[in-house]
Amino acid sequence: MNNYDVLCIGNAIVDIIARCEDDFLIENGIIKGAMNLIDAERAELLYSRMGPAIEASGGSAGNTAAGLASFGGRSAYFGKVRDDHLGRIFTHDIRAQGVAFDTLPLQGEPPTARSMIFVTPDGERSMNTYLGACVELEPGDIEADKAGSAKVTYFEGYLWDPPRAKDAIREAARLTHATGNEVAMTLSDPFCVDRYRDEFLDLMRSRTVDIVFANESELKSLYQTSSFEDALDQIRGDCRLAAITRSDKGSVVLRGEETVLVEAIAIRELVDTTGAGDLYAAGFLFGYTAGRSLQDCGKLGSLAAGLVIQQIGPRPQLNLAQAARDAGLL
Repeated sequence: MNNYDVLCIGNAIVDIIARCEDDFLIENGIIKGAMNLIDAERAELLYSRMGPAIEASGGSAGNTAAGLASFGGRSAYFGKVRDDHLGRIFTHDIRAQGVAFDTLPLQGEPPTARSMIFVTPDGERSMNTYLGACVELEPGDIEADKAGSAKVTYFEGYLWDPPRAKDAIREAARLTHATGNEVAMTLSDPFCVDRYRDEFLDLMRSRTVDIVFANESELKSLYQTSSFEDALDQIRGDCRLAAITRSDKGSVVLRGEETVLVEAIAIRELVDTTGAGDLYAAGFLFGYTAGRSLQDCGKLGSLAAGLVIQQIGPRPQLNLAQAARDAGLL
C-alpha cells in the first residue's frame, strides 16, 4: 500500500528572503542567479546587511513537498535540522503545510541551515546558503516505512554535497525500488551539475534514478553542450522520464520516443523566481502519481511554477488544488 504519493529528501533550510538592488550584489561579491555556498562567518555578515526579510522553511525538496500538499497530495519529507530556534521554525512551518516530517533533530553543532536569498528588481534570486545541520543527514535518518510506501521518492541534487547524504539517498532509493516504485531527482543548479556531472550520469544510467527534472541550463551543463536539442537526445537515452523547464518557453517532457511540449502560463508580473523549478516538480509529480497524462502533468507543473513566481517566496500562498480546479486541470 502506498501511504504517500511523494517522499521528498533535501537540505532542510530556513529561507531568509529580502529584496535588494543589483549594486548590493556587486558590493558584496554575490554571484547573481546562483546558489552560493557560504560559511558561518559570511552567513552572519550577509544577515547583518540584509533589509527587511521573510523567514520560512525552505530548501528545494521542502518546497516541492509543500507544493504537493497544497495540491492535495500526500507528501513526506526527510531533512536534518538542529534543535534550535530556526530548526523549530522549519519543523512547525513544513508540518503546518501538511507535510509529514519526523526526522529527529540534531542535538549538537552545527546550527540549522539558512539561506539568505536576495531578490533583485528583475525577479532573479541569488542564494547564499550556509548548510549547517542539514549536512548531517545520514542513512539512519531514512525511515523505512515512508521510503517503502511512497509512489515516488524525490531528492534534490544539492543534497549530493554532504557525503553521508549520498548513502542516505541510495538507501532510500533501494527501499523505494524494492516495492516497485520510482526514484526522481532534480539537477538543482548548473554549478551543482559541474561538481557532480559523472555521479549524476551514473545515477541515471544505473537506474538508481528513474525520473529527472532540470532546467535548460542545467541540462546543457550535464552534457557539456550548447545545443538544447543535442542535450535532449542524450537525456532521452539516459533516463526513463525527463521533464525540462525553459522559463517562459514552457517545458519539454521526454519518455522513450515520446516528446510532449507544454506551454508556460501567462503571468501578470514576474516578482521572484525562487522555487519555480521546485513547484514545477510538485505539480508534475502530483499529476504523475495520480495517473494523469504527461501533458496534464506538465500543465500542472507550469501552473504551480507560474503562480509561485508572481509572489515573494517559494511556498505557494494560494491553494494549488483550487487554482488547478479554476484552470480546469482538476
